[in-house]
Amino acid sequence: MIEKHIVLDDVDLLTFYGVNNIHLQMLKALYPKLRIVARGNIIKVLGDEVEMCAFEENVERMRQHCIQYNSLNEEAILSIVKGETPNGGGHGDASAIVYSVTGKPIGARSDNQRLLVEAYEQNDMIFTVGPAGSGKTYVSIALAVRALKNKEIRKIILSRPAVEAGEKLGFLPGDMKEKIDPYLQPLYDALQDMIPAQKLTEYMEQNVIQIAPLAFMRGRTLNDAVVILDEAQNTTTQQMKMFLTRMGQNTKMIITGDMTQIDLPRAVRSGLKEALIVLKDVKGISFVEMSEKDIVRHKLVTRIVNAYDDYDRRRKEAEPTLF
Repeated sequence: MIEKHIVLDDVDLLTFYGVNNIHLQMLKALYPKLRIVARGNIIKVLGDEVEMCAFEENVERMRQHCIQYNSLNEEAILSIVKGETPNGGGHGDASAIVYSVTGKPIGARSDNQRLLVEAYEQNDMIFTVGPAGSGKTYVSIALAVRALKNKEIRKIILSRPAVEAGEKLGFLPGDMKEKIDPYLQPLYDALQDMIPAQKLTEYMEQNVIQIAPLAFMRGRTLNDAVVILDEAQNTTTQQMKMFLTRMGQNTKMIITGDMTQIDLPRAVRSGLKEALIVLKDVKGISFVEMSEKDIVRHKLVTRIVNAYDDYDRRRKEAEPTLF
């Protein structure tokens, strides 16, 4: 009889143990020669050495399954214990970047989204521009989450410019975090799709995942990270240069924006627009342009984008030319 402690690192415990510990009870039934007690992320096992070795190996396979697919069910546990590869539920999809909290594959759904994935694998800095709903931010965050799961990086940093920070934020109730959270909510939404709630809270408390307005980037050197700047069309030239020069060792940067949604004052030049011109020939930087064909939201989004484009074109054609 020997005793061993197994530590469950990087796994969502609710997913692993199951609702009302149903997965844990199943393991106890499958290994009747072992005494199994779970406390938090530590499983204490007492019993036969040979059976314990098999148990430890299968628990590790279950842990890896949870991390990769964000799900675990009785069928998968039985397959693992039998020495088989779990399948079903979309698992094993070769095109998947990561899996959602419901176990569904998340991957590139258009040609340009696939170009973004390829650009990420080949370059350390990627600019991707396109209309609302084309998947720029969502695919970028999926790539970052995959890198974190694979331990290729130590943290994910997500940022957005808070365009109205100089004036209207001061009138909002609450502390600074409560004031800026509405600007960052789209980033939270994407993360909540890909990382179980308990694990996401843990990552954010430990600063493994950081979400902050662009102004908070000043003075930092960002190492071992995937850094995503969203809504970059609303940066100034100075802000964009400041952000790009934060890049450290083993870091990838993805800059996303929609040139049709610039909210800066008329006299202020978009830092993204300028960067696309200044950096176009710099080696190691990739540029991916999305279009309405890449829109993967509700089909009405594509129609709305096209309608506004047609309206803007007709309005410009109707305006008198000044000499």
